[in-house]
Amino acid sequence: MNNNSKSDVYAQAGVDITAGYKAVELMKKHIARTRNEGSMDDVGGFGGCFDLSCIAGMEHPVSVSGTDGCGTKVKLAILMDKHDTIGIDAVAMCVNDIICVGAKPLFFLDYIACGKNYPEKIAEIVSGVAEGCVQSGCALIGGETAEHPGLMPVEDYDLAGFAVGVVDKPKMIDNNKMSVGDIVIALPSSGVHSNGFSLVRKVFDVENADIKSPVPELGGKSIGETLLTPTKIYVKPVLALLEEVKVKGISHITGGGFYENIPRSIPDGLCAKIDRKSVKVLPIFDLLAKTGNISERDMFNTYNMGVGMSIVVAKEDADKSLEILKANGEDAYIIGEIVKSENKIEIC
Repeated sequence: MNNNSKSDVYAQAGVDITAGYKAVELMKKHIARTRNEGSMDDVGGFGGCFDLSCIAGMEHPVSVSGTDGCGTKVKLAILMDKHDTIGIDAVAMCVNDIICVGAKPLFFLDYIACGKNYPEKIAEIVSGVAEGCVQSGCALIGGETAEHPGLMPVEDYDLAGFAVGVVDKPKMIDNNKMSVGDIVIALPSSGVHSNGFSLVRKVFDVENADIKSPVPELGGKSIGETLLTPTKIYVKPVLALLEEVKVKGISHITGGGFYENIPRSIPDGLCAKIDRKSVKVLPIFDLLAKTGNISERDMFNTYNMGVGMSIVVAKEDADKSLEILKANGEDAYIIGEIVKSENKIEIC
């Protein structure tokens, strides 16, 4: 049986091999943007290769990896028929996690599952993945697009991926150095990021409501546009900070909000005491709480509330840290301090 007849038989089962080939060709230009000093292979091989000689000079290199997806935020992209930013979210959710250890991202691989492979749509998704890689300085060295006829509706897809980074062991973030009087710094989020979208979709009834019309409370933006704002990537400003300041703890504030994520970087016996009034809550969270009648405690326990990442530094390093972060595009500000307590976090 020749290749064409194989493709014909597979197509009858709902899988279009030629669409897969076309998608790969269309995404190559996006992948090319992400090449860095460790990049080796062109897309299309069986394994993504990365040259580790680029990490020479480290005393004790440690590999750090993270994997995640975009959750049901993908549903918003499908409803809005806008697919060029959701890939940024996929990258962000991974690289923002590994930077919490102090690791520099090296490379990323994506996984797209779809009901039907529309090459232009797949390439649009990958363009966002590539943009996320550019923003974080890592290479997109491979991935997989899997067509699932009969398992997923033809217009649906899901997106996930994983990142691998490296850090010199002596420079890994060590929260055992944290002490009473240290300062908690906030890095602003760009919005809801990629967490809590099942609740978001329920509150705003996104499948049935008008999510494309301007909303005054959102500065004239629509609910759909606001919710699709891609997750901010904090890699480059945090790496710049780590070069000059001894950072004692970093938390990526994702699902579980303040109450779950900030304690993950706080050692036993200490507590991040957050000044509620200092938190610059974004309008989308006020609208979400009002529309869904959600308590403030539940909001802080589910969403980032406008703070995508928190960083703990010594009090004497606070001003320098703010200057470095602002010089690298982050309008960082102080939201609290470290106190002695078994609670790990208090918002008051």
